[in-house]
Amino acid sequence: MDAGSALPRKEHLDPMAIALLLTCCAFWGFQQVLVKATLGEMAPIFMAGLRFAGAAAVLWLWCIWRGIPLWERDGSLGPGLLAGCLFALEFLCLFSGLQFTAASRITVFLYTAPLWAALVLPWFIRSERLSPLQWLGLLLAFLAVGFTLREGFMGGQTPQQHWGDLLGIGGAIAWALTTVVLRTTRLTRLGAEKLLFYQVALSAVALPVLSLALGESWNWHWSAFTAGSMFLQTVVGAFASYLCWVWLLGRYPATRMGSFALSTPLFALLFGALWLGEAVTADLLGALAMVGLGITLVNRRRGAA
Repeated sequence: MDAGSALPRKEHLDPMAIALLLTCCAFWGFQQVLVKATLGEMAPIFMAGLRFAGAAAVLWLWCIWRGIPLWERDGSLGPGLLAGCLFALEFLCLFSGLQFTAASRITVFLYTAPLWAALVLPWFIRSERLSPLQWLGLLLAFLAVGFTLREGFMGGQTPQQHWGDLLGIGGAIAWALTTVVLRTTRLTRLGAEKLLFYQVALSAVALPVLSLALGESWNWHWSAFTAGSMFLQTVVGAFASYLCWVWLLGRYPATRMGSFALSTPLFALLFGALWLGEAVTADLLGALAMVGLGITLVNRRRGAA
């Protein structure tokens, strides 16, 4: 996965890519619940900035060990800073929104990002265009996520829940635009490590500044739970899983990967049930089946569609 690798792009997901994507999505579903549980002890934007500062440090050490250059001039600074700003905006929306709504609910809105990306990418990359059957699969997956939380959409459960919903949509649009920048600029020539470094390093600078500007309290006296949460968010979440995602994004179609990302809200519901003792309903199981069907349709080869 070094910066000098030049593996050919693939038009379809292979078993290795599918396994990595499902692992990432399962962890991200767990992570949303974990972040929500940690908010009682840490301010949201401070938490986000701190985890990306730690991830930037780990990634820098990784690159030193692997001999991967991060500072050479390659014409990527402009789009790299743009991608970093959009990445920081995504997590500003996500962590702020978690104050106002449930982790599973905001995850539904956040993971509409593949739909936004699918609307934009085909204008730039011909291979990203979906057939009618593939569009149907993507739509089914999205509808399954919405169906799972349909009771929540009937009316607000907290006075400020609408702010969480709007921030989730804002995070989704920022994520989608990040994908577009990564796929349509000189960043396509970079290795996964430098791509991720632009995003986590800029977030590590921007988010703490925003935290101070908004008057958040910085708590450094952590419980064992919060310390463990920050370790998982930093090393597994912001470093390992995102490095894996960016590496996959450089080699596989973003719209196909996006359909897998739609399973993350269902993982969030599942981990919420296991952690909080919530019932796993027939609706949840039916939605999981619909997402599986949607993923299958989206990943059908064009000749088989």
